Amino acid sequence: MTAPQDDFRLTPEAVKVLAHPLRSRLLGALRRGGPATATTLANALSTNTGATSYHLRKLESVGLVADTGDGAGKQRLWRAATSSHSWERSELAHDEDATTALGWLERDYLRVFTTDFGHWLDVAEAWPTDWQDATGQGDAWVSVNPEQLTALRQELDAVLERYRDTEPAPGARRVHFWQAAFPLEPDDVPDAGNEPDAAPGEKDRS
Repeated sequence: MTAPQDDFRLTPEAVKVLAHPLRSRLLGALRRGGPATATTLANALSTNTGATSYHLRKLESVGLVADTGDGAGKQRLWRAATSSHSWERSELAHDEDATTALGWLERDYLRVFTTDFGHWLDVAEAWPTDWQDATGQGDAWVSVNPEQLTALRQELDAVLERYRDTEPAPGARRVHFWQAAFPLEPDDVPDAGNEPDAAPGEKDRS
């Protein structure tokens, strides 16, 4: 059983629950590896089963993970409730604790990216050259307003969805695709009167 291909919009309560080192890793492990028991997850993440069970229940309380109902005995089998989550900053701005939690969560995702991409760079030379040539990193600069940036990101999401909906080709491997969009001159803050009503949302599939 795999996580359904849909998105979970983080509520203030959900982002406060998710902004925890172990909970974020548990959700990522379930999305990456599929359903698992607390014992299996505890072994994989080098923690204890009791703490893992507690934090899984916290994630369940806000709808981020779910019990499959397929566990044996007292061993519950957990799965990620959705394949990704996203947020709109404007929906969280009224809750100071949620805003603080989101700041931690975004920086945690940056640490995950640095770790995962760094590991790939460490082992890349062991992979076939066609894989080495196909992977990589890059950046581009565009001049857009908030509405155009939102549209651009939606177009990129649509391309990714098309590949997720396609049957894997022979020799396929799962590829982690990261994206980030932010102002090239972040210190040049627009006048308050020119700011959009809502900032473009973010999506994560960790």
